[in-house]
Amino acid sequence: MDAYDKGSDVRHGSDVRHGSDARHGPDAPDRPVPPEERSAAHEERGAPHEERGAPAESARPVEPSGPLGAHPLGEPRTGVAALSLRYRIAVALALAVVAVGVCVHLGMTFLHVAPANTVTKAHGKAVDDWIYPEFEQNWKLFAPNPLQQNISIQVRAGIRGPDGSPSTTGWYDLSAEDGRAIDKNLLPSHTQQNELRRAWDFYVATHDGENRPVGLRGSLSESYLRRIMVLRLDRDDAVRAATGGAGVIERVQVRSRTSNVPPPRWSREKVSTTPSYRELPWWKVPQDEAAGGVR
Repeated sequence: MDAYDKGSDVRHGSDVRHGSDARHGPDAPDRPVPPEERSAAHEERGAPHEERGAPAESARPVEPSGPLGAHPLGEPRTGVAALSLRYRIAVALALAVVAVGVCVHLGMTFLHVAPANTVTKAHGKAVDDWIYPEFEQNWKLFAPNPLQQNISIQVRAGIRGPDGSPSTTGWYDLSAEDGRAIDKNLLPSHTQQNELRRAWDFYVATHDGENRPVGLRGSLSESYLRRIMVLRLDRDDAVRAATGGAGVIERVQVRSRTSNVPPPRWSREKVSTTPSYRELPWWKVPQDEAAGGVR
């Protein structure tokens, strides 16, 4: 009995020492072990502290990397945002001034090319002072009344021959010459298309019906038109043939021939097709222009 009792004590002590391990024998009931018992068993066996509840390596907070002072949520500021408050205010003011200037210029240009209205009637001089001469526009908004006339520019010259005798050439239709040069030409020059027409428009805009200059640009338009006439005559083969190539141009006279474009057959509009002429006075050619332009 004592031996039996000691053995029982031994077995009982073993059960006490090993706790849940003794219950996993062949006679132990088949049931799950509670978590508390598993934790106690690990503590008894000397499990390291890291295994008993230390956070995993991946769960530890990651400290920010990079230089001190960098924004942790994005890249450092660049551009205007990186400037100080004083410089940002200066940039904003500069942009505001540029925006106001652009708006004023667009408004003035619109009033210049738009049809006559209340604003242009009241402030037309201010608009013209802003536009001329740098921003002149040779067109009108909404294409009002397209040109319905054919205008040709003609010129004749007073020539002094090699023997000193004066003579006068016939009229040369310079517009017709430009028209023949442009016809069937895929790439006509700007001179052939616009030089003569723009020179005449410039003259008409700066002179009254009596060919008297209006404003300071009148004399400039006369000089410009006269020089174009002399250059064209000096290059004209007909003039060279008439003077034997040795004559000197002493004076020139310009006139315009204007005729209305006939209406289409289906139109009931009646217009006169008889041409009208505007003849300018003779202009004396300065000596430095007589041989074909300014020297």
